[in-house]
Amino acid sequence: MHDFACKPTPLTLSILLAFSPLAAHAQTQAQADASRLHADPDSIPTVVISASALGLVGDDMVTPVTSLGGGELVRARESTLGETLGSQPGITSSHFGAGASRPVIRGMDGPRVKILSDGAEVQDASTISPDHAVAFEPVLAERIEVLRGPSALAYGGGAVGGVVNILDRKIPTAMPEQPVEGSMELRANTVAREKTGAFELTGGAGNVAVHLEGVKRDAGAYRVGSGWEEGGRVAGSFKDTQTGSVGLSWIGERGFIGAAYTREQTEYGIPGHHHEFGSCHPHGDHLHCGGHDEAGHEGHDHDHEHEHEEGEVPVVKLDSERWDVRGEYRDPLPGFSKVRMRASLTDYRHDELEDGIVATSFNNRAHDGRVELEHKPLAGWRGVVGAQTSRRDFSTVGDEAYVPATVTKKHGVFVTEEYKWNDWRFEAAARHEWQDIKVDSATRRDTDARATSLAAGAVWKFSPQYSLRASVSRSHRLPTAEELYADGVHLATSTYELGNENLSKETSNNVDLTLRKFAGATTFSVSAFHNRVKNYIYANTLDNHEGFQLVEYAQRDATFTGLEGEVRHKFSTTYSATLFGDLVRARFDDGANRNIPRIPPHRIGAKFNADWQSWHGMVELVRVGRQDDVARYEGETGGYNMLNIGTHYTTRIGKLPAQFYARVNNLTNELAFSHTSFIKDAAPLPGRNLTAGLRLIF
Repeated sequence: MHDFACKPTPLTLSILLAFSPLAAHAQTQAQADASRLHADPDSIPTVVISASALGLVGDDMVTPVTSLGGGELVRARESTLGETLGSQPGITSSHFGAGASRPVIRGMDGPRVKILSDGAEVQDASTISPDHAVAFEPVLAERIEVLRGPSALAYGGGAVGGVVNILDRKIPTAMPEQPVEGSMELRANTVAREKTGAFELTGGAGNVAVHLEGVKRDAGAYRVGSGWEEGGRVAGSFKDTQTGSVGLSWIGERGFIGAAYTREQTEYGIPGHHHEFGSCHPHGDHLHCGGHDEAGHEGHDHDHEHEHEEGEVPVVKLDSERWDVRGEYRDPLPGFSKVRMRASLTDYRHDELEDGIVATSFNNRAHDGRVELEHKPLAGWRGVVGAQTSRRDFSTVGDEAYVPATVTKKHGVFVTEEYKWNDWRFEAAARHEWQDIKVDSATRRDTDARATSLAAGAVWKFSPQYSLRASVSRSHRLPTAEELYADGVHLATSTYELGNENLSKETSNNVDLTLRKFAGATTFSVSAFHNRVKNYIYANTLDNHEGFQLVEYAQRDATFTGLEGEVRHKFSTTYSATLFGDLVRARFDDGANRNIPRIPPHRIGAKFNADWQSWHGMVELVRVGRQDDVARYEGETGGYNMLNIGTHYTTRIGKLPAQFYARVNNLTNELAFSHTSFIKDAAPLPGRNLTAGLRLIF
């Protein structure tokens, strides 16, 4: 690993230059180039939140919203969606090595966090297990939005944690200004010896536009911080991926209609696999694992150390083919201002290989469609009504086929309305859903259920610079097929999972308050939330054998309470500083073992930014606290510090706007463990990592 502290590097010099007292304010050409490159978030105009059914800007949302785009997204992007978003207030990641990671929002993950591709569900197997990757490439994202509250009901009452909407360019929505426009990007990092290349092209003539894009990544096993007893790298934590997409649109004066085909092929390792537990099976509510003494389970809660060569680590080979159709049309009918349509068809498969032989295959054939109609103001109310339908045909075959084949059908209707009065903006939303699950099993019964979710909120701009947001919601989440029917060994998470056909719907009663100052030299946003969940569905540990657990899905009332926020001060047009942090406390309301497992610890951090002509520099220090509020059989996780620095430089190569960027994460090479990870001890967080890249716009 390179010792960045030993000698000055271009990155170090650019940081010093950006923070130099010689900083000037003449940035006319640099800002023009930055606008094309989206180089700095401060140079981007106010962004309309696409995932908002009402097409609102972030300042008008009744609950906190994260919009990550431009240069900020370029600097934050990692190989997985979870790691890309994991540094945002209120968001962490499930971190399963380098191959798989989903966002964890306010302590909730899995099916409670819905992931969308421009409004249509990303259909993969990532909600089933944390070792399954999200079938989307972050490098191809133009913007990523995270929202909660009443607007999220348009995408499902089960999205209690939130909705992550990934915006891309694969279906053109407007004709390009030039006959051919596009960009290319090359990037690399040191921690995994990663090499990544990406491109996107858009061309058009008349009313027809065509878009092509692709990305190729090759990354080896990543290096961890200093002092890990298992070695310098996480064995098998490699990831290779290639993704390509082609899209075609017809674009008129009042709207567009387009389609795109996307193919993703990814191969990555699964660290922390323990093969010796493959024969474990339940006897009632106890585990039987060979010569295991069933009378003394709790005394054996400890970790084993396993040395794996990379070839011995199980490998996932993912192959996803997806069709997307998107369209919008203005003034379609009297009384309506817009109709919006999104649909997708996915054929997803991934094989889990042991010693080069397919041990288990996961197949998911699914489609999703939604239509929204935005009506013109009626008695002062403006809103959207819509309908959504989806079908998921899921099956597993092989050694770890712990879930029987199921077909899940969901249908929903929803409405979101807003009303403005003086300095107030009111919002209300409702959604009703039907779910039908058919299971391919002679011993299991099919299930069907209904759910109704309601939400309301308000934004009060009580002075020119301040606003107060408040929202209340009552949401229902219906149990998934995995929670109902699981029965088998799942070695990736070291569990034997038992479903429960008697599960009923969850009911979440949530209150969210946010105070914001959005103008002036000092701005801030501080949010508090309190979520009481009746019949919270969780994996209840019945027995434990040397870290391998017998879990059964059960229900208990639970409460999630937390804070998140940030304060930013601009000392001048050149220098600014930000303080940020988050905290979530999650417990069952009664009984023994009240702590909910894998809840992220508190975080607090400070970031300093400087902008000088074409340079941008950043220094960030984050303190992640110790997590000792743990569930039964769950180990505590120590706290750690992360020191990160970064820079980017906007220039031109010939006539083409260009951006050079670099970032060093974990500058002190600290050994750190993610408490939200199932395999935190087998796969620590990456050590010191230099990421550098070049983007060209043409």
